[in-house]
Amino acid sequence: MYSPEFDEGWKKYFNKLPEEIKPMIAKKIKRILEGLLSRHLMYGLDYFVEEVGQHRICYKSFEDKKIRRFYFVGVHKEYDKWRKALL
Repeated sequence: MYSPEFDEGWKKYFNKLPEEIKPMIAKKIKRILEGLLSRHLMYGLDYFVEEVGQHRICYKSFEDKKIRRFYFVGVHKEYDKWRKALL
């Protein structure tokens, strides 16, 4: 089991989501904290990405502290912009 942490920008992304999507995102975060294995973000970055319908959740896992820090949630188009800003 991991502890959650949320980046300062997370709230901005989460608050833009439609209300009907938020419970599905919360459910997926719970599964991620329980140890769900996810795929790496492309280009070998330390981020992981998980899909919820058309939405993406991006996070990092800090195994030594058993923490998962969440950075982004949004639709695929917003995800592409966020991902490209990392490069």
